[in-house]
Amino acid sequence: MNQSVTNGSANTSMVNVIYVLYLLALISGVTALIGVIVAYVYKDDAPEWLRTHYELQIRTFWMGLVIGAVGVVLSWVLIGIPVLIALAVWWIIRCVKGLRYVGERQPYPNHLGWGL
Repeated sequence: MNQSVTNGSANTSMVNVIYVLYLLALISGVTALIGVIVAYVYKDDAPEWLRTHYELQIRTFWMGLVIGAVGVVLSWVLIGIPVLIALAVWWIIRCVKGLRYVGERQPYPNHLGWGL
């Protein structure tokens, strides 16, 4: 059996809800705050493969917050607009990939990195 494939008993509903909340945050930013709180609550009790998703979601929130703040400040000199667009694309890719890996019941590879 492939070690990255997990048992079928883990409940993936909350991690999926958080990914959806993060995607909705592109319209209403408050849903990301709700998502990160839920990720902190559920992370410790999750199996190891699912914990990679919670850790990715927590890191995505904090990195997104910092990059978003920099983008907003730099938007006064117009450099921030491309930064904010790149942030939105990065955010969407991480969420969509996360949903795909959860659907395949796989851990998120390189969940502690900055990349996609």
